[in-house]
Amino acid sequence: MNIFDYEAVIFDMDGTLIDSMGMWHDIDVEYLARFGLAVPEDLQKCLEGLRYEEVAAYFKKRFRIPDSVEKIGQDWLDMAEHKYKYEVAFKPGVLDFLRWIRAEGMKTAIASSNHMDLIEKILEARGLRADFDSLITCDDVKAGKPDPTVYLTAAASLGVAPEKCLVFEDIPVGILAGKRAGMTTIAVRDDYSAEMEEEKRELADGFISDYRELMD
Repeated sequence: MNIFDYEAVIFDMDGTLIDSMGMWHDIDVEYLARFGLAVPEDLQKCLEGLRYEEVAAYFKKRFRIPDSVEKIGQDWLDMAEHKYKYEVAFKPGVLDFLRWIRAEGMKTAIASSNHMDLIEKILEARGLRADFDSLITCDDVKAGKPDPTVYLTAAASLGVAPEKCLVFEDIPVGILAGKRAGMTTIAVRDDYSAEMEEEKRELADGFISDYRELMD
């Protein structure tokens, strides 16, 4: 694959740009423990593609949380902020890859189901905000992944045609969103979605364990 056949690169965030999926599992464990509850085995699968507020609403309904959806979401933000800014690592090779494509003049964006406040804080804390031309979350559109709108919105914000965009994703619903947007989509290895690896390989146009594989 020649990266420079494309004009823009769009990254999902959790599990794709940063190695944070395990962190969110830990937060789920800690949060539900406040109510004497354990994390069900199917929880991650049930949450795939949901927007941040939709996840909070799901928790309130499924686990009968007495707090408002807004308070649930804010509690998660408070729990996640320090981990995002200081503890969570970037995916292997992604910083080298990002600097490489930026030096070549490629446009970049993040298209994530996460909360905009957290995305901005981690990028600013790590000195990377200027490395992204656009930040789009599912709050900016009416439907979450696998609906392609978040990726189409990101492409439009960059002024780049969908077929000239390269997408990186870590879970099947995100891969489907990129593909449905008409973009070339690369799956990124992630321990948290290891059981989905075969499905990810089948859906995506390529698969990587380290972004430096694309720099050879």
